[in-house]
Amino acid sequence: MATNLTLPTPPFIHAPGIENLRDAGGYPVESQNGKAVRRGILFRAADPTHLDEEGVAILQRLGITHIFDLRSLVELAKGREQPREWEGARRVPTPVFLDKDYSPEALALRLRNYSVGTEGFVRAYASILSGAISPDNAYRPFQTILEHLASDPNPPTPILIHCSAGKDRTGVIVALVLALCGVSDNVIAHEYSLTELGLARLKEPIVERLTAPGAPHEGNRAAAEVQIGARKEYMLATLRYIRQKYGSVEEYLLQHMGLSQETLDKIKKNLVVDLAEGEETVPWEGNDELVSAQIARL
Repeated sequence: MATNLTLPTPPFIHAPGIENLRDAGGYPVESQNGKAVRRGILFRAADPTHLDEEGVAILQRLGITHIFDLRSLVELAKGREQPREWEGARRVPTPVFLDKDYSPEALALRLRNYSVGTEGFVRAYASILSGAISPDNAYRPFQTILEHLASDPNPPTPILIHCSAGKDRTGVIVALVLALCGVSDNVIAHEYSLTELGLARLKEPIVERLTAPGAPHEGNRAAAEVQIGARKEYMLATLRYIRQKYGSVEEYLLQHMGLSQETLDKIKKNLVVDLAEGEETVPWEGNDELVSAQIARL
């Protein structure tokens, strides 16, 4: 079961007290042979609140200087512990929503009002995309992250992006960064789907909460498992939605988020690099069946 699951490394990194931690770099740039997204800059994870000292030491060795926290003020108010910081790293509040809870349990309530599956996830992710550019959100969450990735020096300092589970809000901003860098939809969706492996140890507790009496999926384990999933088709459909709604990822960032072309070009300059001689990209092609088989055993 999940406790015996060996996560593929790369991209996963084991650090006690934090789940779903991985490097979102190392993936090939579709239109440029021999180029890939720079490793060691863009890390993603679930909530790091319960990191122990060994886990902190591992993240310090990664050189992370900024912890971008996408959780809402409502979610933070529910927590019994203070958000995690450590020496050398500063937490940056970047809530996508100010007054909406987007934890797995709260998202289940929203998805219950849609369909459970691809259509529901696209609607939920559309809400994240619109929330991130809302004029009422002074935190400018995605813009703040992207401006860091465009900053000097080249490369910018490493960052950790997280929400509650590191799946939905985190998955959307990471997808935007990878798409901007020229990573193909198929690879982006593969990277997103790895979250099912990354959250394997949390799956059973979350399913139990979602199916408990009075919970959104009371007595319906199958619906709960779909809701906490990160299937490739959810992200593929979301990327199609972005193009239908906004024209392209770049148009979303330029025309709706308000970033400059200079900023986008600087992000690409900072993150798209030549592969060193003998260096390979993160294995992904042909790995979908392997990942699916591992997920099926959870």
